[in-house]
Amino acid sequence: MTGMSDVRLTLYQQELLEIRDGSVASRGPQENRWRQFWRRVRTRKQLLELSDEQLRDIGVSREQARLEAMRPFWRC
Repeated sequence: MTGMSDVRLTLYQQELLEIRDGSVASRGPQENRWRQFWRRVRTRKQLLELSDEQLRDIGVSREQARLEAMRPFWRC
């Protein structure tokens, strides 16, 4: 498994925990889409701000981080 997959699994785990705890289920589908959009924007921006050492820790190269951060928001 690549480092990028590990990052995605962590994000999906957070989403699943929110669903399990009911914090997402109580919202409408439109609000869930906006939350997902903003989460992607925020996490992709944070990925660009990681140092080389932090990227190495999660097994992601600078180029992989750049490619992930540049993905359109509508793509997982």
